[in-house]
Amino acid sequence: MESSKFDSEKVIEEFESLTKDAKRVQLETLERILKENCEAEYLKQWNLGGKFDPQTYSTCVPLVTHKDLDPYIQKIADGASYPVLTGKPITTITLSSGTTQGKPKFVPYNDELTDNTMQIYRTSFAFRNRAFPIGKGKALSFIFGSKQQITKGGLLAGTATSNVYRSAQFKKTMQAMQTPCCSPDEVIFAPDFHQSLYCHLLCGLIFHEEIQVISSTFAHSIVHSFRTFELVWEELCSDLRTGLLSARITVPSIRTAMAKVLTPNPELADMIQKKCLGLTDWNGLIPQLFPKCKYIYGIMTGSMEPYLKKLRIYAGGVPLLSADYGSSEGWIGANVNPNLPPEMTTFAVLPNIGYFEFLPLKDLDFDSQDRVEPVGLTDVEIGEEYEVVVTNFAGLYRYRLGDVVKVIRFHNSTPELQFVCRRNLMLTINIDKNTEKDLQLSVETAGKLLTAEKLELLDFTSHVDLSTDPGHYVIFWEVSGEASDAILKECCNCLDKSFVDAGYVSSRKVKAIGPLELRVLRRGTFQKILDHYVGQGSAMNQFKTPRCVGLCNQKVLQILCNNVVKSYVSDIFG
Repeated sequence: MESSKFDSEKVIEEFESLTKDAKRVQLETLERILKENCEAEYLKQWNLGGKFDPQTYSTCVPLVTHKDLDPYIQKIADGASYPVLTGKPITTITLSSGTTQGKPKFVPYNDELTDNTMQIYRTSFAFRNRAFPIGKGKALSFIFGSKQQITKGGLLAGTATSNVYRSAQFKKTMQAMQTPCCSPDEVIFAPDFHQSLYCHLLCGLIFHEEIQVISSTFAHSIVHSFRTFELVWEELCSDLRTGLLSARITVPSIRTAMAKVLTPNPELADMIQKKCLGLTDWNGLIPQLFPKCKYIYGIMTGSMEPYLKKLRIYAGGVPLLSADYGSSEGWIGANVNPNLPPEMTTFAVLPNIGYFEFLPLKDLDFDSQDRVEPVGLTDVEIGEEYEVVVTNFAGLYRYRLGDVVKVIRFHNSTPELQFVCRRNLMLTINIDKNTEKDLQLSVETAGKLLTAEKLELLDFTSHVDLSTDPGHYVIFWEVSGEASDAILKECCNCLDKSFVDAGYVSSRKVKAIGPLELRVLRRGTFQKILDHYVGQGSAMNQFKTPRCVGLCNQKVLQILCNNVVKSYVSDIFG
């Protein structure tokens, strides 16, 4: 079916109208959610008495985490025949990536969340298209369907991205936005993501003159895909030259689908070979291969920032545009300022896709369970940091997302948020409190020392080791080549002194926290971690490297510890 032409200005007009009176839209959204779901077991227990106003709602219904809602979600997954969290039945379960807690969480999913996703996609695309207009073409989208599970009650369970990619609305929206994926469905939903990635790259080369956008859910996936290209480009050229698909592709459905698009093209193979051989350190690879590419698109904030340096090398001047702000639990906001660099990206909250509350971080102690009063969407203050609380259309009520955001400005009456970090990803032993952002800054500072030896930090994570007395921080690094002991020792000291949290520094000085340890990993260790998560049912494009690996994440900790090749201990505090 031919999709209607996308009207950017009409979508922007709708967004402007929605955000002019965000408070009214929030009240209407809360009322709609509560009216639609008032017969659900979960809401009935809180005795709202037919009232749907924010005051009654926040007084009667408690703030919760996933742990509190898990028994209800489990009932749904087990096939409960009555309304548990929502009035209408939940037919699909979303699996979170599992990178935070070590195993995927179950989250309820329904058609309203698909509608929200398309609204976010359309909104951010409208603003992007105004700044970076694209013509009719294709997108090289590194997207991967995950394995779908069937729950005890017969519900389909898959990652949030897979649930979206399988919807008819997704294809229709991408078609309307003139960025259909250049790869066939058989490649996207292949059972082996290594084979899927190889064919995504091959399809990109086949349609190289039509590629207008390169995208994935996360920046990590784009970097991982082009790192893979560095290893397999000669094999890809061979496939193009002969018109015969590599023997590494063994899935029959992929081979059949690729046979329809792959034909012998020795001229294209020669051209790609020439371009690859002419590049220095793969600098500018993307514009060389895809001359009509207007921008590179994916989530580039938070834990994705460390991959931007490498992505900029591949991009060679092609703009990097950060995608929107959401999670497995649903969407929050759209990037309506695409001209900003990824590090400065903000997200305008769409006031009709959920009901939002914000816990002021200045009143929240990391360990405290004290009652802190949240503020509404339009009552947040510029410059302040908050933890996001979500009420959505799929059965999450006053759900603490665990994300810390900073209010940068307002767009009409809705706030524009900057993602700061995950609140529960903490390095802490004594009175120290280091967030994912603190870890990132420390690693960034120390990583600069590697450039002296023309080496690159490929990826990193951390662990609090309490098996020693006192406990200490362990930082795991995977480096692109062999660094000298002197440089790595210097990196270790630099990491230790770059944690500037007052609680950490004072604890180190009085030896209440032991010396930081840098453990250097065998090449390919983070690939093993990725394989582990994909094996658990996560999709490659939904993968985020866990930045702090706790004892609850034994399998990943085991992979890390089994692949250490060198270890260094800081002596910066004597």
